[in-house]
Amino acid sequence: MQPTRRTALVATTSALSVLAAPNFAYVEGSSTHPGAHWVNTWTAMPQLTEPGNLPPAPFTGARSVLVDTTLRQTLRVTTGGRTLRLRFSNAYGDTPLPLTAVTVALPPDGRAGASAIVHGSGRPVTFAGRGSATVPVGAQLVSDPLDLDLPAASVLTVTTYLATGQPSLALTSHPGSRTTSYLQNGDHTQDADLPGATPVDHWYLLSDVEVLAPRATTAVAILGDSLTDGRGSTTNANDRWPDQLHDRLRAHPATAAVAILNQAAGGNRVLNDGLGPNVLARLDRDVLSRSGVTRLIVFEGVNDIGTADATPAAQHQVAEDLLAAYDQIVVRAHAQGIRVYGATLLPFGGNTYDDPAGERELSRRAVNTWIRTSGHFDAVLDFDRAVRDPADPSRLRESLQVGDWLHLNPAGYGVLAATVPARLLR
Repeated sequence: MQPTRRTALVATTSALSVLAAPNFAYVEGSSTHPGAHWVNTWTAMPQLTEPGNLPPAPFTGARSVLVDTTLRQTLRVTTGGRTLRLRFSNAYGDTPLPLTAVTVALPPDGRAGASAIVHGSGRPVTFAGRGSATVPVGAQLVSDPLDLDLPAASVLTVTTYLATGQPSLALTSHPGSRTTSYLQNGDHTQDADLPGATPVDHWYLLSDVEVLAPRATTAVAILGDSLTDGRGSTTNANDRWPDQLHDRLRAHPATAAVAILNQAAGGNRVLNDGLGPNVLARLDRDVLSRSGVTRLIVFEGVNDIGTADATPAAQHQVAEDLLAAYDQIVVRAHAQGIRVYGATLLPFGGNTYDDPAGERELSRRAVNTWIRTSGHFDAVLDFDRAVRDPADPSRLRESLQVGDWLHLNPAGYGVLAATVPARLLR
């Protein structure tokens, strides 16, 4: 029997007005780059590395990590450019992070997860003109700009060498990379390939890539959990729904230059810390401070509902708190001239979040009703309607899910990508 619909929680405030997109006043090197500004083209939400996601032996010791280690990583940018810079994060480090040498290059055939680089494509990365640098505790470090022709949707290889490593196990990373990285002892930042290197499907240390782009180029940030981080997608295939959305946008001139910033992590929640800080705590870091962001998609809340007790009181409270949190996100983003689009939460019938009395399903439906009807968001993306089973709306369509009735397969992520109206991102 399907649970009865709980009365939707009623919005108590009127819809917020949409502010104009920010007027970017900063012009980089006006004599050589007139009218250009920095735009984030790739992001990975920084997290504290859990013990099970630390680099394998011998790259993690008793009290240090990545000692005398080369780390080679690949990532796919969204919008392109000819001048770029990197950001390294030590957000969760409790000791300084020393970077001995960093290079960027292009992988053969543009392949994600490749250990080799194209001969002659390598460039050294500097920091205030120096080849090495130290990222302070809790800080990030932005590299000097460097010239490299980086087309839209191309793959970039970043190779980092740490001679002394980080003298702590408090390592900043993004475990859910769905992309293979490589570890090898010694300095191999200039090597064309890393034979015998240890593969790991995680990103470490690197949090952002920015490109110098025309003023018309803007970015869309996405706040999400494992459904946006890409659980169920294909390793090294870049077929998460934000990737597929960007592929779709590139096909049309009006949206070809839009950058997509995936600020998601598996297990993340809106209200409470889990895997990574809660959304309200990370909003400034992951969205409001990112370069070029003019629109925000909020697709998160299912983990809040799923981890709250399956009682009427607990579920009513978490639903009320989620609506208040969404309102806060909208208020804070609008203050920066950022439009906010709310995505409805997907069904989880058949998953462990599904309780016999259907209390969590009632909360999900109440939250979705508010997202659709309250007028708080500047637009609504009805992901729930797009992937739910018409015969049983509390469940996903079987052909679109990976087997746990919570996460989607690449085809399911393609449906989400197709649901986003391109007109909202022009």
